Order: sequence, then C-alpha cells, then structure tokens
Amino acid sequence: QVQLVESGGELVQAGGSLRLSCAASGRTFSSYAMGWFRQAPGKEREFVAAISWSGSRTDYADSVKGRFTISRDNAKNMVYLQMNILKPEDTAVYYCAADAQKYTVLVPTTPYEYYYWGQGTQVTVSS
Repeated sequence: QVQLVESGGELVQAGGSLRLSCAASGRTFSSYAMGWFRQAPGKEREFVAAISWSGSRTDYADSVKGRFTISRDNAKNMVYLQMNILKPEDTAVYYCAADAQKYTVLVPTTPYEYYYWGQGTQVTVSS
C-alpha cells in the first residue's frame, strides 16, 4: 500500500520555475516506478514524466523534454518534478502516481499502468 501527497503547486509567471514534491508513505515505496501526470480543464489526464523504481531510467512527454526533470529520493520516500521555463499551456492539476507493479523493467507512461494516485496540486502559469 502506498499513499501519495503532492505539494508545491502555485501561480507563477511564464518563464518561471516550480518544484513539485510528492511524499509517499508505505514501506515499499522504493519498489515502484513513479510518474507525474497532469490534467487541464476539459482535457484528459496526460503523461508528464516517469522514473523507474531505482531511479536509473526516466521518460518525459515531448512537450516537457528539456524543461522538466523528474527525480526521486528513496531514502526520504520523495519524488520531485522540477519545472523550468514554464508556459501557460503547462497550467493543470499535477498528479503523482505509483506503478501498479513492483520492479517493472520499463518506465510506465500511461495512466492505466499506475494504481496509486495522489490528490493533485494546482499549477497555474500566467502569460
């Protein structure tokens, strides 16, 4: 069982930066790949970034490559999303999620591969 709580979302101007944090509880956090997704009003939830259980592999949506960085600290049960050069189209509720299976080889990139979800944190980028 994994519980997830996101934080760090706020209103920021275009071109600015934010770091989102996801605090995980549960003894087996380090066994799961972790992902960040986002959902804007009227749109489907979309993949943003993911990191393998060991932290050795990452994957990003094309729209955020070169601007966002996902990382994890298994000792602290934390996952982070560093977001730079923010754009108005990055405005959304951002969700942290944990893989449905432990020790997966591939980094999951679809919502259906994730079982545990946080409540989300709002990121608003003004132009």
